[in-house]
Amino acid sequence: MQKFFEIIKPDHNFEFIGRQRFFIGMSIFLILVSIAMLPINHFWRGAALNYSIEFRGGTEMTVEFSEPQKPEVISGKIREAMAAGGFKDTEVVPVQGNDRSYLLRFAAVSPVSADAAKKLEATLRDKFGGEDGLRKFEESEGGDKLYFRFGRAVSTEDVGAVLKAQGIHYDAINQFGRTEDNQMEVVLVGLNGEVTRALDAKLGQGAVKSIPSYDSVGSQAGEELRNNGVKSLLLAIVVILIYIAIRFDFRYGPGTVVALLHDAFLVMGAFALTYKEFSLTTVAAILTVIGYSMNDTIVVFDRIRENVARYRDKKLDRVVNSSINETLSRTILTSATVFFVTLAMNIWGTGSIREFAFAMNVGVIVGTYSSIFIASPILIWLNERFYKPQGTVRAKPALPGA
Repeated sequence: MQKFFEIIKPDHNFEFIGRQRFFIGMSIFLILVSIAMLPINHFWRGAALNYSIEFRGGTEMTVEFSEPQKPEVISGKIREAMAAGGFKDTEVVPVQGNDRSYLLRFAAVSPVSADAAKKLEATLRDKFGGEDGLRKFEESEGGDKLYFRFGRAVSTEDVGAVLKAQGIHYDAINQFGRTEDNQMEVVLVGLNGEVTRALDAKLGQGAVKSIPSYDSVGSQAGEELRNNGVKSLLLAIVVILIYIAIRFDFRYGPGTVVALLHDAFLVMGAFALTYKEFSLTTVAAILTVIGYSMNDTIVVFDRIRENVARYRDKKLDRVVNSSINETLSRTILTSATVFFVTLAMNIWGTGSIREFAFAMNVGVIVGTYSSIFIASPILIWLNERFYKPQGTVRAKPALPGA
């Protein structure tokens, strides 16, 4: 018969269950550290996690300069230029392998800053005051348009003069709706144009060659995406709980769910500790980790269930320990395969690919760990608590004459 490669020989018998208190204690400690990092980051760094533009709202833009730039020199100048242009707290990240391109992240989604918008509204009220003055001042969700409604007829030329005096650049001012409604729509110059203007003013005309790409997400949309990400995690756990309840029985379900929550907390804790960017890609990685961890746990539980029926005279903790040892070679080989593939992505990948790979690296480790040291001990505890206080597996009574 053909022999398959096994990293752990079949005759081994490592003690896992006997050391469960140490490993459970270590998991509790790591989870507490993960949770503690959230308020620490909030007060120290301004946010519990380094949320991406998708979650916190704002703009992410790639700027390509005409000449090569040194990061240690240009980064400070870019931040100064952006602040002067009304885009405060800009994050500047060099693009790997390209000394001309830089990634800019800032909270604004509109070429008109919040301070400039308030000043413009006050000016319009003063300019066209009285009972028939400005009645509505709104910005579009994307931040590329302004909407005004006046109580009386106001010319677009007069409004345009106010905008120019405030230093607000626009492409067009259009009247819309019924004539008696006195409504106007101001189409603003694109955000990329304002950023280019701000950088050129500081670094010299023509310093910016192009802006190849930029994405903006409003704060409301970002909050909705963040909430949907949390809902997807909770829904995945609920569906897994239902599946485990159907596949096994009450003793097996809680251990699986606790192990999945354990994995999700520790992956999140790794992002809180390293302050790597937390994005929708990271949520996808956590969902992948949850699926991977559940698969690994089910393999162990299947072997436990088989051995429980086979060795009815043994205590459950010995059956569980033996089952873990029997599946250990398969567990290590599978985990190592996924780990080294994602490690390569983590080392040589860029952007969101690297964050995904980092989450998978952490998730594979904690997922394998939780299947052995979290899910299995909970199974034993539930069996002792609700099925057999002595911790042995129930055996069927012997038939007469056997």
